[in-house]
Amino acid sequence: MSKKKDNKEPKEIDEQEVNQQETQEVSVEEQLKQDLHQEKDKFLRLFAEFENYKKRTSRERVELFKTANEELMTVLLPVLDDFDRALNEIKKASEENNELLKGIELINNKLRNSLAQKGLSVIDVNAGDVFDVELHEAITQIPAPSADLKGKIIDVLEQGYKLGEKVIRYPRVVIGQ
Repeated sequence: MSKKKDNKEPKEIDEQEVNQQETQEVSVEEQLKQDLHQEKDKFLRLFAEFENYKKRTSRERVELFKTANEELMTVLLPVLDDFDRALNEIKKASEENNELLKGIELINNKLRNSLAQKGLSVIDVNAGDVFDVELHEAITQIPAPSADLKGKIIDVLEQGYKLGEKVIRYPRVVIGQ
């Protein structure tokens, strides 16, 4: 009898060991799946982060090229203002200087076209437009000549300019009060 009991005990132990081994294999397999999932997740996050980095640097590079001439353009703005003043004074002086006026207009147009090709554009502002703090720089306020001009632009002292989408000088205006 003792032999039969001995035979049964090893079988039971063997079955328990097999069950434990299977359980361990399943847990090892689950652990490996979890590790694989974590590594895939890390890889995808790193890949997405790298793609965002590439897009960001690309945008920054494009923005840098667009505004690389900003300092030069800012220096040339007073020259454009002087051209505008000169043209206005020549027009006021007399019609005898018609050739002079045509010459200065040609030079002015050529300069403006060259700067426009590099991305410089005039911010369009006219007398009678509504004053907007975000778009205009108020130099002074004067009594409005009529009630409908209160809070509106009376005169434009200096044009505003944009380089690409960036404002490099806001239009300087006089507003009615």
